[in-house]
Amino acid sequence: MRNNQGTRIAIAIIVVLGAIIYLAVSGVQANKSYYVTIQELHGMGDKAYARHLRVAGFVQPGSIQRNGSDARFVLVENDLTLPVTYKGDEPPPDTFKDNSQALAIGTFGRDGVFHANQLQAKCASKYAPAQAPTQQGAGLRSQTGDTGPAPAQPDMK
Repeated sequence: MRNNQGTRIAIAIIVVLGAIIYLAVSGVQANKSYYVTIQELHGMGDKAYARHLRVAGFVQPGSIQRNGSDARFVLVENDLTLPVTYKGDEPPPDTFKDNSQALAIGTFGRDGVFHANQLQAKCASKYAPAQAPTQQGAGLRSQTGDTGPAPAQPDMK
């Protein structure tokens, strides 16, 4: 009788561990998303419609249309474009502006629109070229090699 009870406990432990492993693996699979470029997305065929994807590009100037916390816009990569609709729990970030780099996370629809439920954006100014110093300031620095105030002179009394 004790052998039978030990077998039942072992079977119960195996079933519980199997269920935990199954839930962990299926949860990871459900949250997995593939990073693709716009060019790769257009070349994926039917696979594009069945996967959770991440697509990055620059926001096309003038394409942002906000409606509450939702937004419609176009991502650009080289000469390729991708229309995106964003419907998420949070409004788009403050850095989401024309020419900013954006990452849309969601699914690609058969309507040719990427349906994002998450959106990340980087500030467009971070990618602007550094401004050259003014001519007057550049001349002073290059002649003296000094960028700060002149050192105090010792008192010779």
